[in-house]
Amino acid sequence: ADDVALEKTAAVTPGMVGADLANVINEGALLAVRRNRETVEQADLEEAVERVVAGLEKKSRVLNVEERNRVAYHEVGHALVAMMIPGSDPVQKISIIPRGIAALGYTMQLPTEDRYFLTQSELESKIAILLGGRVAEELIFGEASTGASDDLQKATNIAKRMIKDYGMSKKLGTVALNQSGPSMFLTPNDLAPRDTYSEETAREIDQEVRCLIDAQQARVQALLTQIKPVLLQGAEQLLADEVMSGDSLQELLHVNHKTATQPST
Repeated sequence: ADDVALEKTAAVTPGMVGADLANVINEGALLAVRRNRETVEQADLEEAVERVVAGLEKKSRVLNVEERNRVAYHEVGHALVAMMIPGSDPVQKISIIPRGIAALGYTMQLPTEDRYFLTQSELESKIAILLGGRVAEELIFGEASTGASDDLQKATNIAKRMIKDYGMSKKLGTVALNQSGPSMFLTPNDLAPRDTYSEETAREIDQEVRCLIDAQQARVQALLTQIKPVLLQGAEQLLADEVMSGDSLQELLHVNHKTATQPST
């Protein structure tokens, strides 16, 4: 259809090979047929991407009221942190409709350009965004839940790579501590004993990873506490509609900021 923007579809499908993209187009065509359309529209392609990336909608997976509330605050927490941190990929969509095997909700960000490397501050921001859901839960409900386990795993993996692979630790210095595997062709060097770091260094790595994550957690707590009214409004709207555009949440954030900066009379 005339409204289809392939550049936008390309932006939300990073890393997909030709077969994956063909699957997206095929899913979009099937959706258009089911909706009695003669052409594939942008909405069909967007839904197709979500199906391929996150799985089919599972509306039969009914959550109780408390779980649904937690998922809403969790996802809005992710989205708001992404919006508050400069340089983050724009938020396209927030949803609390369960998809696939395990996803109870998700936040979709739209990359604006291809990237081949990331800076230390950008990696720290990615950790912050991953922690946004858990911190939002703690801020509203007073405690965390198991719903953030995948986020914590991803955040910890990024932090470990920053310390062990990229030399982003002042304490440990500019060194790579991860061991590379053997080469494709066996050489005398592959037969020699490999140097390993000491238990003391391992403890220092753990401490640096913990400090890095703790710093980002404190950063996120400060951000979400500052805009708690938007977190409450955003979650309320998401609970009512189940799906929310990034533009809608951005507008709530803009209105709150404008109100907060108005001089009192």
